[in-house]
Amino acid sequence: MVRNYDDFVQELLQAGFSQFGGQKDSVVSVIPAWSEHPPDSQIRWFSGDPDRDPWDWRMRVLERDDIAYAKVFFRKSGFITREWVPYFLAVRRPYGRSFGEAYADGLMSAYAKRVYDTLRQSGPLPAHELKAAAGFYKDEKSAFERAIVELQMGLYVTLCGQAQKLDRKGEAYGWASNMLCVMEEFWPEDVFEQAARLEPEEAREAIAARIQQINPDADAKKIRKFIDGR
Repeated sequence: MVRNYDDFVQELLQAGFSQFGGQKDSVVSVIPAWSEHPPDSQIRWFSGDPDRDPWDWRMRVLERDDIAYAKVFFRKSGFITREWVPYFLAVRRPYGRSFGEAYADGLMSAYAKRVYDTLRQSGPLPAHELKAAAGFYKDEKSAFERAIVELQMGLYVTLCGQAQKLDRKGEAYGWASNMLCVMEEFWPEDVFEQAARLEPEEAREAIAARIQQINPDADAKKIRKFIDGR
């Protein structure tokens, strides 16, 4: 049973990947939903306790160098470890497919291109600054959010921390904003080299086998969608 942050990290590293928070369409989830914990659980959702609050853990893992967190499963949040990232890359970005190639093939939207190009030029940016830098107007909020998810699901962009919003006086206000960066700035080059050497179907089968080890009752259609990201 996961009792604290250290337990969570060990369970996640062993599993290799996980959805966040026990979603109802769950295929693999190291942490059950906040409403499903027994009364005697040591976990305290939304408490702000860095050791016992899973809401805090999702950003805390980004301080490590072996776990990524982003919207990567069913267009919702999840984790992938360093060991398994090459396998997912091999499926979703076969043979090292670049964003430019995916866009040319009609697999990524023009909105996603605006966001991706901005991040490539500027480096990591908090979401509120990225929206402005990529030229999205107020009435394009939905388009921007869709583009962000599209890029995360395609494994071209990932979360890399948080940044506090600042007012004109330089004083912090409101909720912290998620930082985003291209995947190549988050993971070392050897991750992508390993992914490019994997056959997509070989990688897909390896992920599916791992899922079935963890959750033998997982639905076959959900497994496929979980792996392919569509």
